[in-house]
Amino acid sequence: MTLLRKLYPFWVLSVLSVITGCAPNEIYRTDYTACTVSSGNSCDKHSLQKHNIGADNEYMLGFVEVDDQGQLRDRAQMMALIDSLYQTAVNDSILINVFVHGWHHNAAPGDSNIENFENSLARLSKVESDLSRTKHRPARKVVGVYVGWRGESVTVPVVNNLTFWERKNTAQKVGHLGITELLVDLEEIANVKNSLSPPIKSRLVVIGHSFGGAVVYNATAQILASRFIDSQAGKAYTGAANGFGDLVILLNPAFEALRYVPFYDLAQARCSYFDNQVPKLVILTSEADDATGLAFPAGRVFSTFFETHNVIERNECKRTLIVEEGESDRNAVGHYLPLISHTLTPVANDQAMKTANYVNMKNIWSTQISGGSTRFGLTVLTHLDKTEPRNPYLNIRVDKELITGHNDVFGDRVMEFLRLLIMLSTGG
Repeated sequence: MTLLRKLYPFWVLSVLSVITGCAPNEIYRTDYTACTVSSGNSCDKHSLQKHNIGADNEYMLGFVEVDDQGQLRDRAQMMALIDSLYQTAVNDSILINVFVHGWHHNAAPGDSNIENFENSLARLSKVESDLSRTKHRPARKVVGVYVGWRGESVTVPVVNNLTFWERKNTAQKVGHLGITELLVDLEEIANVKNSLSPPIKSRLVVIGHSFGGAVVYNATAQILASRFIDSQAGKAYTGAANGFGDLVILLNPAFEALRYVPFYDLAQARCSYFDNQVPKLVILTSEADDATGLAFPAGRVFSTFFETHNVIERNECKRTLIVEEGESDRNAVGHYLPLISHTLTPVANDQAMKTANYVNMKNIWSTQISGGSTRFGLTVLTHLDKTEPRNPYLNIRVDKELITGHNDVFGDRVMEFLRLLIMLSTGG
C-alpha cells in the first residue's frame, strides 16, 4: 500500500508526459555578456542586462538557471554574474535583490514574473535615488538576480495544474542544492564591499514566491537558525538577532507550517529585542490563496496518512504556543493560524495611527507595541500579540483585497509595503 502510494504521482506524470506536451528542459539565457536594454534591443538571450542607464530608476538584472535536480545549468552563467557584481562593487555600494519564482514560471523571455520583477527593481531604484538626495549620501546600485528553474513541467492548460506535487518535490531539490551556493556568493560580495567602510553599506534581500518560497526556505533555513544564535567565539554580549543577508521574504510560500515551528519557537524563547532589531524573515500569505490554502492540505492528507504526530506546548516569556503537529504538517505555513503573528490589511479612511515612511521607519519600528498597528503606505500591519514586539520573524496573513490569489503578489500596495520593509532592513 505504501509503495503504491509513493509510486502513484510518478506513473500519473509518466502517462501525462506521453499524452501532453512537456515544458522545455533547457537554458534560456545563453549569452553571458552584458547587454543594454533599449526599445530596439530586448537582450532576450543575455544573462546580464542593464536597464534605464543614466536614469533615476537604473538597475542591472542577472539570470541564474538551475535544472530539475538543483544543479546549475551552466556554472559559467553564475560566474559571469558574480564577476560583474564584484566589478560594480569596486566603485559603488550595491543593493542586491534576488527573486526565485514559483509554479508555472521559468526564465523564458516574456515570463510575467520577469516583467513584474523588472518593474519592482525600477521602483526600488527610484526610491534609492530619492533617498540618496534626501540623506545626502551616494545611491546604491540596484541589482536584481532572477533565479530560473523549471516551475512548469507540462505546458497544457488545466493538465498542468496536476503537477503541483511533482513541482513541489523539484523545488525541494533546487533549494537543497544549487541555490545555496549562489546566495552565499552574493552575500560575500556585500560583505567584502562593507569591509572597506563605504559611505553606505551594500545589502542583500532574497525573495521567493510559491514553490520559490520553499526553495528559498530550504536554502536558508539552517543558516537563519545559526545566525539567530550567532555563537561566535569571544563574544562579550548578545546583540540583535541576525539573519541571512539582510532580509528574506516569502510570498504565498508552499511548504508545511510544521517546518517553520522550530524558528517560531526559537524566536519566541527570546523574551525581548533591542530597539534596533529589524525584520530578518517575513512571510506573507493571502487569505485568498487557494493553492496553498486548499490544494496543499488536500494533498498532504494522503502523504502524511501513515505518519505519527504529537501536540507541542510551549510556555515562553509568558506566552503559550500549542501546535498540533498533524494539522501543521498538513497545512501551509501561511494558513496555520497558531503561527500567524501579524495581519496586513488595506488602510481605512478613519484609521489614525503611526505612519511609516522611508525616512522615519526605524523610529516607528522601534516603538511598536504588542497588539499595535502601523501604517505602511496604503496598508496597515497589525501585531496580533502572539509574539514579542520586534521579533525578527514575521508570519503575516494578508487581506484578500491586497493579494487576490496565489499569483497576485506584485500589486502596488503590497510592493510598496515590501519596499518599505526592504529599506527598513537594509538601512536605507
